[in-house]
This record gives sequence, structure tokens and C-alpha cells, in this order.
Amino acid sequence: MSTNAHTMTHGSAADAAGHEHEHHHDAGESTVFGFWVYLMSDLLIFATLFVTYVVLAGATNGGPGAKELFDLKFVAGETALLLVSSLTFGLGMIAMHQKKMGQMFGWLGFTWLLGAGFMAMEIWEFNHLVHQGYGPDHSAFLSAFFALVGTHGLHVTAGLLWLLVMFVQLKQNGLTETNKTRMACLSLFWHFLDLVWIGVFSVVYLSGAL
Repeated sequence: MSTNAHTMTHGSAADAAGHEHEHHHDAGESTVFGFWVYLMSDLLIFATLFVTYVVLAGATNGGPGAKELFDLKFVAGETALLLVSSLTFGLGMIAMHQKKMGQMFGWLGFTWLLGAGFMAMEIWEFNHLVHQGYGPDHSAFLSAFFALVGTHGLHVTAGLLWLLVMFVQLKQNGLTETNKTRMACLSLFWHFLDLVWIGVFSVVYLSGAL
């Protein structure tokens, strides 16, 4: 009787653990799906900003246009930083799934540095334009430019802050199911920003330089 009771108790505990894991898995999938919905709504915001920029690209108010203002080599370097950060983030996620914590923190730290370098270059570009007298109030073209590129920059800054928070949570709590889900959402967010920047580089800088 005691053996049967022990077996039943053990089985019940295993079933409970299985149900708990399944619950976390389902909740994680729902969270990631919800984040996809958020990204689609965010995409609509960027689409609106892109359309606004294209419409106002020629409204320079008698001042210089994109070809005269933008340094394509500088922006290409900026773009390289963000694209490489997408690669390092992916490597960090692979390390996370393999439970190689040291490698994960290394790759994610490298990602943060690349993202911070990208933002430093963007802030320098904005500051340079403003000091030349070509701030967002100079023309409709520059207003649209600062709105589009600045909105993307705010998103990257949010991603950098989010990554710092995740460093703390991963250090304190380890690879819990909740932290894995949060990292999956952050990964989607970071790669999404890379895709948006490819659009910015192509529409704003590359087409403007040609």
C-alpha cells in the first residue's frame, strides 16, 4: 500500500510539473504572438513616416537636399554596426538555447556595444546638421528626416535599455521560462529595427545620394 501511495504521489508530482511546464510554454507562445501584433502596429507608424518623407523629400525650402547633406560613407559605417549587431544577437540567442551562459553574455554585451556605437554616430549626425543650421525647423524635408530617423533611434535606445534590464534579470534569475520569452521578444524587436534601418538607408540615404 505504501509503495502504491508513493508511486501515486510521485506520478501526481510529475503530472503537476508537466502541466506547469505546459502552462509556461503556452503563456510564452501567447506573449510572443502578442509582441508580433505590437510589431505590426509599429510597422504602420514607420510606414506612415516613410510615406511622409518620400512626399516631402523635395520640399527643401531653397536649402540643400539629401545629396548635399548626407555622407554616404559615414552612414554605411553606421549601417554596418547595426547589421553586425543583429548577427551577434542571433549568436547570443543560440548560446542561450544551448545554456552557455558565458557565451550568451559575451555576444549580448558585444551587441549592446555595437548598438551604442550606432546611436553615438546618429547623435553626432543630428548634432552636426543642427550646428550647420539644418535642424528639423529648416524645411519640411528635414522635419520628415528627423522624424523618421529620430523615431528609429528612439526605438534602438529603448532596445539598448531593455537589453540592460535583461542582463540584470538573467544574472539574478537565470534562464527561467519567463526570461527566455522576454529574450525572444527582444530578439524580434532588435531584428525588426535592423529591417527598418535597411529601409531608412535605402530610401533616405542611398536614393538621396544618387
